[in-house]
Amino acid sequence: MVAVIIIVVVVVLLGLLLVGAYNGIVRMRNQVDNGWSQIDVQIKRRADLIPNLVETVKGYAAHESGTFEAVVAARNATVAANSPAQAAAAEGPIASALGKIFALAEAYPDLKADANFRQLQSEITATEDRIAYARQFYNDSVTRYHNKIDTFPGVAIVKMGNFPHRELFEADDTDRAVPKVEF
Repeated sequence: MVAVIIIVVVVVLLGLLLVGAYNGIVRMRNQVDNGWSQIDVQIKRRADLIPNLVETVKGYAAHESGTFEAVVAARNATVAANSPAQAAAAEGPIASALGKIFALAEAYPDLKADANFRQLQSEITATEDRIAYARQFYNDSVTRYHNKIDTFPGVAIVKMGNFPHRELFEADDTDRAVPKVEF
């Protein structure tokens, strides 16, 4: 009788351990999905600010159409990105295009003094900071998730559910390039 009770207790404890490990992996998978959603929200916020910025700058520098087209094309690429790899590939061009827009302010003092331009520039800069934080949170979440599903007992539980590896949000080559500074 005692042996049966011990076996039942061990089976129940193993069952609870498996349920707890499975639920932990599900929570981590959901945290990864949430992290990606936060990146997506901030990228869309930046994309919504860009048309206003372009219109403000157009009023001062209408002949800079190549710059405006590059900004719009880069914006559209970021909005169309559906995965971390696509979003990372779109980040280099958008950062470059926004840099060109902000550089125009140096050539046009009236633009630099425009309150609407300064407000939009400030909002985009704050949004860039939020995107960087969201990327870090996402990558941290993905790393914890991978650690959980690649170690025991997670590796055994992964076979019971849908727990694929996720992509890290990695900088592309243009983001890694060291800027050239000349005086």
